[in-house]
Amino acid sequence: MKKITTQTYSVKPIGLLFVLMMLLLAGCATPRPEAMVKVYDFGPAPVPAAVTGALPSLAAVALFEPQVSPALEGSAVLYRLAYADAQQLKPYALTRWSMPPAQLISQRLRQQLGEQRAVVAPGEAAAQFNLRLVLEEFSQVFDSPAQSHGLLRLRATLSQRIAGSEALLAQRSFVVQQPAPTPDALGAVRALTSASDRTVGQVSAWLAQVAP
Repeated sequence: MKKITTQTYSVKPIGLLFVLMMLLLAGCATPRPEAMVKVYDFGPAPVPAAVTGALPSLAAVALFEPQVSPALEGSAVLYRLAYADAQQLKPYALTRWSMPPAQLISQRLRQQLGEQRAVVAPGEAAAQFNLRLVLEEFSQVFDSPAQSHGLLRLRATLSQRIAGSEALLAQRSFVVQQPAPTPDALGAVRALTSASDRTVGQVSAWLAQVAP
């Protein structure tokens, strides 16, 4: 009768080190979730139309930092399912704005107004008017799973500086809806960018009337 013998095997330290190194390299090669996040802004500002004469010399305005509700303070791209629960604002997981939307809109407005008048910081003596903005809504609204639109709601308040004090001059709310080309995050970015440009144009035209 043959005697059965058993053998035990142990992993040498150098072999264990090789295995650990391979696992580490595999982990580095796997993209992390944050590396897959897509970041968007509004793109280049629209090129102004060619002007043959001198630009109108409109009064200088001080543009204040826009105010927002807590839900719009971050850089998330937001959406609502109006057909299911319109009261719930949800963020896309892998899509972000390059900065909070209110700042993107303010930046765009500053560029637009700068083509017609001086836009200065709050408190500068050159400003004859103060412009304050409140961004109340900036989201993609789904009317159905396949159909959505970008919704922007902005309130603008204009005051006039007189002898070191302010006097309320005008206030207006702007509401713009823009159909989204696709029912996804990219569609939200496209629709909200277009809605922002339309709103900026409306604010600029309004200011030209009330603060010439």
